[in-house]
Amino acid sequence: MTDLPQQTLDDATAVLRSALDGDGDAVVGTFDDVVDRSGLAGAYGVAWCLAAAMVGDPGPPGSCALDFPGIDEAGYDTRWVARFVSAYANRDVDTGQALFGAAVADGLLPDCLLTLAGSTVATLRSRTR
Repeated sequence: MTDLPQQTLDDATAVLRSALDGDGDAVVGTFDDVVDRSGLAGAYGVAWCLAAAMVGDPGPPGSCALDFPGIDEAGYDTRWVARFVSAYANRDVDTGQALFGAAVADGLLPDCLLTLAGSTVATLRSRTR
């Protein structure tokens, strides 16, 4: 995660602060600002950074399995987050980009990013207990 531009790290921090405050509108607003400034590639970088915050240093490519009972019954955004984080954990950039593009095409990227931010915060909170 250290090779990300400082702006990406700052944007991810802003998203996490808003998510910690329970301010979903600010989370979406920050992502909108990123898209306005850096396009979808910028939003992807912030999302990848959030996945990194959840996972930490990923293991070798392909070493992680998605273990999410009932994933096929979960909502689109929840399935997307599980798969996106799994892609990060497996260093599978191609799958991460494909998932991101699919969410854009399906018109559900804001929901997915909001769920990703909330999941990241929940993960970070669980580590401090």
